[in-house]
Amino acid sequence: MRAFDKLMSKISLLSVFKYAILITAIGVSGCGEKQAEKPPPPPLKTESPPPLSLKEEVSPVIVTAKTRETYQWYCAQCHGIKGKGDGINAKFLTVPPRNHTKAEYLETRTDEQLFQAIKFGGLSVGRAPCMPAWGNTLSDSTIHELVRYIRELCQCEAL
Repeated sequence: MRAFDKLMSKISLLSVFKYAILITAIGVSGCGEKQAEKPPPPPLKTESPPPLSLKEEVSPVIVTAKTRETYQWYCAQCHGIKGKGDGINAKFLTVPPRNHTKAEYLETRTDEQLFQAIKFGGLSVGRAPCMPAWGNTLSDSTIHELVRYIRELCQCEAL
């Protein structure tokens, strides 16, 4: 009877493991499958700090080698090494990643809007749901540096 119990225990653990992998695969592939055309859901309401007043001094954000390295580590997989939206994961996404070298779109967005998209994810600003939220991974100052780096890539200024 003891051998039977061990066998059943192994089968149960194997089943749980298989289901965990299946659920993970379904969750990850959700962004890669073509979905029926439907209007995008309304943006999620997120709490953001009130905008700085013009009287408050803000230290300038400087793009450093570390910022460029952070972009390569977290952003280049989708947005590409040079920010052209041609990263290794781009072909698997339903919505192509933003090309950070094209000023036409980026100069119509404020730095705060780019910050919100990076921190809370694309869906929070009414954009692609596949754009992950990096707010739990990256600090606010690092996200501000990434916004500055994106401005450098597009050679454009904020709205």
